[in-house]
Amino acid sequence: MTALAIRGFLVLGAMVAAGAPLLPAQQAPPGCTAAEHRQFDFWVGDWVVTDSTGTRILGANLITIEENGCLIHEHWKGGPPGGPGGTGQSFNYYDRVSRRWEQVWVASGGGVLNLVGALVGSSMRLEGSSPTPAGGTVLNRIEWIPQPDGRVRQLWTSSSDSGRTWTRGFDGWYRKRSP
Repeated sequence: MTALAIRGFLVLGAMVAAGAPLLPAQQAPPGCTAAEHRQFDFWVGDWVVTDSTGTRILGANLITIEENGCLIHEHWKGGPPGGPGGTGQSFNYYDRVSRRWEQVWVASGGGVLNLVGALVGSSMRLEGSSPTPAGGTVLNRIEWIPQPDGRVRQLWTSSSDSGRTWTRGFDGWYRKRSP
């Protein structure tokens, strides 16, 4: 192999390692600047989550925008500070191909939930199913409802009879932490 060929391979290897495009015709993927990508931004913040009266702390939730605005990342800590409660994280994103919002939730206990949905009025509604230990299926519907005073209500309902009846599982009211 000639010195010129070796130098060419080294330059090519350096370009690949640096993430440079190999073909000039390649275009960068479109960013997440469309209005649809901002529909769930009302949930972003550092929150204390309580019952509807604001007297019982259910947990804390830090919601951040990441990956150049393409991802909303949830960091949940259940229970009052120092008390019992699980943790979990979710990735939330607008899929421009399916034109739907998607959430992947993973809890510290190993539970995983996949939801899809859309903005309905001013509220975000995501739904999905999960298996039960007995071999059945539970439908889950979670709605995030922005309130006029800046709070956000998260209402989680589930159905074990194919959506004929729904049971409330979680009703959390998000209040921004004081600075």
